Amino acid sequence: MDISYKVNHPISAQQFIDLLEESTLAQRRPTDDVTCMEGMVTNSNLMVTAWDGDILVGVARSMTDFHYACYLCDLAVRREYQKKGIGKELQRITQKQLGEKCKLVLVAAPDAHTYYGHIGYSNNPRCWVLGQDDKIS
Repeated sequence: MDISYKVNHPISAQQFIDLLEESTLAQRRPTDDVTCMEGMVTNSNLMVTAWDGDILVGVARSMTDFHYACYLCDLAVRREYQKKGIGKELQRITQKQLGEKCKLVLVAAPDAHTYYGHIGYSNNPRCWVLGQDDKIS
């Protein structure tokens, strides 16, 4: 298996949707809303992708200022390519794009909670979420 990695190589919303559906993330992403998915791909300012020939097999999609914080929004690898180090390499390459003081921050999927601690992340229980339908009181 010869996987190549690319930084900010354009992908289509459909390629992204297909990848999410072949990973474990589709159940927590609006893959039926192509406009939303297009916005997610288009407006991300750091995207590292993994390719097996012309097949998109993994993505690390992030939003960052490159100096203080990088929010790793999505880390997805096709099921048949998981447990081969692709996700770790996507994160390593993402981190290499960042300044020396920049932190990599993510919200883990429930099934991946133990994975991130195992590879070096520290857990921070102070994450807060305000949904679009929720109002600030």
